[in-house]
This record gives sequence, structure tokens and C-alpha cells, in this order.
Amino acid sequence: MTATRRHQPPGLDAPVSLDRVLGPFRRGAGDPTSRRVGRDWWLAWTTPDGPVGAHLVPGDEVTAHAWGAGAQWFLDALPDLLGGRDDPTGFEPHHDLVAAGWPSWSGYRVPASRLVFQVFVPAVIEQRVTGREAFSSYRQLVTRFGEPAPGPAGEQGMICPPTASGWGSVPSWAWLQAGVEGARSRVVVNAAKVAGRLEECAELDRDAATRRLRALPGVGVWTTAEVAQRALGDADAVSFGDYHLARNVTWSLTGRIGDDAELAELVAPYAGHRFRACRIISAVGGAPPRRGPRRSLPTHLPTRF
Repeated sequence: MTATRRHQPPGLDAPVSLDRVLGPFRRGAGDPTSRRVGRDWWLAWTTPDGPVGAHLVPGDEVTAHAWGAGAQWFLDALPDLLGGRDDPTGFEPHHDLVAAGWPSWSGYRVPASRLVFQVFVPAVIEQRVTGREAFSSYRQLVTRFGEPAPGPAGEQGMICPPTASGWGSVPSWAWLQAGVEGARSRVVVNAAKVAGRLEECAELDRDAATRRLRALPGVGVWTTAEVAQRALGDADAVSFGDYHLARNVTWSLTGRIGDDAELAELVAPYAGHRFRACRIISAVGGAPPRRGPRRSLPTHLPTRF
């Protein structure tokens, strides 16, 4: 049975850009949980009520169709997913580049999926490895331990990620086969034991949610920000420690490649909206030109990341 809801966030003069809102949830082109087909998006997610397969269609309103035990939960949460918790009031460009990009980004809203643990797992898998490695690991684990999505999404081969207890039950050898060493897999397995407390972060204020996430062993500023940007609708969460972000933002604004300290200084005027500013800068400014062979990032290093 198909459940349907239509929604347009209040205050927007243009249709929601599903690519901007949902793009960060897709972990590589082969992600079995999030897929773009034409202008539409298909999702295979695991909600507190169970798995859901969802089809989102852009337009004057976003039309969402959902199937499975988690369908009603997903549709109830649709306004938050489309940025209902985010308020851009008070955002002002402080750089010419941001001023140039702001008109086309003024309708962007930071999503809050409210699925904290679901977002947490791939963020941990992405710690200290290249995106290609992390996406492959996540795809292998979800394919092996997840379950087919309900409805048409499942017919397309999409797979809902495991529940928290499912992630906690993945054997150590399976993590290693997928390229995830013990330092990272232990973060997920230990967090699965307190997944309920993590899910409560969706209803906490920003500071309280940050403290709760950071209290987990192996979780630092970067991982917390990656979760907050997707699950909590936090427009101020900057992914300090990211290999690309500081390089791209500093180069775009100054013409020089800088570090996290310079990144923090450049985005300080956007307090409350620093993540929003980073997204605009990254989209409009791009990345510095390559002047040598692609660097291989260090892998499998235990850290508070």
C-alpha cells in the first residue's frame, strides 16, 4: 500500500532543490540506500518504526510516496527532512563570492532526517579514509546485512541499512572483509549499544546534542558535524578536519590553500550559519587546481575524528 504526502516548506518562493537537500545522504554513486533517478530521488532507509522505501518527486511541492512499516514515520518527518528546522534569517554574505552565490542558494534549507544512528554509521566509516574506500565499505556492509527496501525501491535493488542492533551484530571479520579495521568498527559497535540515547539527539538543542555525540569514544569534531548536517538540521556545523573543506574554502576566498585555523577565521562572521556558508563557497568557488599526482590519504588510523 502506498502512502503519499505533499509538502513545500513555508517561506520559499521556488521549489525545493532535492539534489541540494538529499545529495549529502548519498554515499557514492553505488549507494544502495539513496539514489537519484532523473530529477527524482529514491530512498531506502530504516526508521524507528521499520524499513521504508520512498520516492520523492520535485515540483511546486515535493511529492513523497512511501512504502513499508516506516512509511508513516517517514512522511511525518518529511517537513524536517526538507529543511523545516532550518531558518536562514540573519544570514548575510561577507565575501563577494558568497554574495554572488546567495541568490541561487537563498532557498536552500539544511535537512534534519532525525535518523541519527543511520547517519552516524557511514560518517564513522568515512573517518580517515578516502571517499572511494569508505563508499565501497558501506555499500558492501549494507548489501550484506541490510534488508531489501519495501515497495518499488526494493524492486530496483535498493537496500535499507541495518538497525542499530544489526550493526552491533556485524562480526569483526565481516568489517575487515569490507575494509573497515577495528578502530572504526568498534566505534559503531559500541555506539549501537546506546543508539537510543543517540536518537534522542534529534530532539535536543545543538549544544546538548554535540556533547552527547562527542562523549562517544572515537567521535570528534568532524564526525559530529557530519551527523549534525544531515540528521539534526544544524546550519552551523563545520566539518573541521576534513581533507578537502579547508583547502577548498580558503582557496576560493583567498587564492591560497589554508588549514583549519584559517577556515575558522574566514567563516567566523557567519556564526550560526557557517555550514550554510561553506556549502555556498564550495559550490560557487570549486576546488584548487591539482599540481601533482593524486595524494593517497592515510588509512586505518585510530583517532578521535
